Amino acid sequence: MKKWMSILLTAMLLLTLTACGGGAGQKVPTGVEDGVLTVAMECAYAPYNWTQNDDSNGAVPIKNVPGSYANGYDVMIAKKISEANDWELEIIQSDWDSLVPAVMTGTIDAVIAGQSMTAERAEQVDFAGPYFYATMVCLTKRDSPFADAQGLDDLAGGSCTAQLATIWYDQCLPQIEGAVVQPASADAPAMLMALETGMVDFVCTDLPTAQGAIVAYPDMVILDFSGTPGDFQFSDQVRAENVNIGVSVMKGNEFLVKAIDEVLDTLSEGDFNRLMQTAISIQPLSVD
Repeated sequence: MKKWMSILLTAMLLLTLTACGGGAGQKVPTGVEDGVLTVAMECAYAPYNWTQNDDSNGAVPIKNVPGSYANGYDVMIAKKISEANDWELEIIQSDWDSLVPAVMTGTIDAVIAGQSMTAERAEQVDFAGPYFYATMVCLTKRDSPFADAQGLDDLAGGSCTAQLATIWYDQCLPQIEGAVVQPASADAPAMLMALETGMVDFVCTDLPTAQGAIVAYPDMVILDFSGTPGDFQFSDQVRAENVNIGVSVMKGNEFLVKAIDEVLDTLSEGDFNRLMQTAISIQPLSVD
């Protein structure tokens, strides 16, 4: 019976692909032929995603970490996409630098992990979204000489870092003239710990990550220069292609991009912001 159900599901999916114009153009497996959407994330990047010990607040089991559960903004978005398409949701924990290779090789179906839609990544994967419109900010300590900075120029001379292989490290920190850029941190918790322990004077990140950080570390303050001449500068094209947050899938997976975009298109920027605030309000106090 299970075998026949699987055959029926596959047949229905192929019919759907043809009906939506994806039959001839679809060159790769959709990944959801089995009715399961397998999503990878770090599970260590609050408020986008984190690990907890139970299923409270709608957390989802992490398949490859038995006894642990994933929650956060990314999980909320993944659940909306799965529920709208009647797919089972499966969460996989993966290190940051393994996310793109995993989706490229088909090990997982999609990455929903607070990942910027960079032009470099778009050469390797296709993006659906965005599912969050990001603002770049800095974080420093309340007692830091940089706590009253009014723009990037005021950060000159300070030591700084950001997460490895992110727009924060690759495109934002180089805009701070005179900054002493330290080696990139392996992940967001390591970045925040570098600031908390005094290894650097400030870090660069996006606003949700910063908002989550000050919940866990009340001695930190956000330096948000948006709307001022002292802000990080991006052209409209670069901002659209590199700053906003998207869902990555295997190159050529037109079906999955379309299915995800149809769900995201029902949500406004205000909806995204409200979901993010909910994630921030329920995140663990420790971001380690």
